[in-house]
Amino acid sequence: MTEWREDTLPPAAIGPLGWLLVVVRIIPFALVTYGGLVALLLVRAFEAPFYGKARPVTPFITQGVCKAALWIIGLRVVRHGVPMQGRGAVVANHSSWLDIFTLNACDRVYFVSKAEVAKWPGIGWLARATGTVFIARDPAEAKAQQGVFEGRLRAGHRLLFFPEGTSTDSLRVLPFKSTLFAAFFTHGMEHVMHIQPVSVRYITPKWADARVYGWWGAMDFAPHLLRILAQPRQGRVEITFHSAVAVDDFKGRKDLAAHCEAVIRAGHQAHGPDALLN
Repeated sequence: MTEWREDTLPPAAIGPLGWLLVVVRIIPFALVTYGGLVALLLVRAFEAPFYGKARPVTPFITQGVCKAALWIIGLRVVRHGVPMQGRGAVVANHSSWLDIFTLNACDRVYFVSKAEVAKWPGIGWLARATGTVFIARDPAEAKAQQGVFEGRLRAGHRLLFFPEGTSTDSLRVLPFKSTLFAAFFTHGMEHVMHIQPVSVRYITPKWADARVYGWWGAMDFAPHLLRILAQPRQGRVEITFHSAVAVDDFKGRKDLAAHCEAVIRAGHQAHGPDALLN
């Protein structure tokens, strides 16, 4: 059987109706996304001198933009559970670039992403402006990066990690890498930190490929965006906020990573009462 990473989506056959939907959706999508970016940068210019690393205003702009963008696309967001309040971090499974919009629509978080994303046209600009933390896959930089994590966490930022280390076809949860969890066990952070696991599950229309919202392997961004915009009817994404856990309830990063993986994997399959966001 073909390994799932190599079994990518077939090229989309977009007809006249599909291209009409692309035009109708992509213009307001771009205006909302990049208009929001301009507004965020303007507000941040006044916010930074007074609050430094703290961002009391701009995360609300990011959240509003993401909700509006998803409404334009037509992708419904269904939330289960409640985002935690107070100091802590969030960990979630990772399926697609859409995760950035869907998770931001549900909670005001700051993503942790691989360094290459900062150089991607369009997406990189958005990521930098919204306070994303970029990490390099270089052991020599591990100590410095851990210091960045600690500084952001102590500033009250809820960082969101994708412990799988890559995105998937949206149908599975990969084994978690425990390395990033080490930041929660240094300099007394374990005594004040809580971690909230979050499951993300995309549900497609019955007629569509079940993997259509997944973005993995060597797939290009632009064709995937066009495929989604061209769909006459969208599915939904279900975001499940599980109970937050205290870091010092665990012996170390591996135990904490294993707990979060088990909870998220179970939540990827089952859901309870929901709250429709849009």
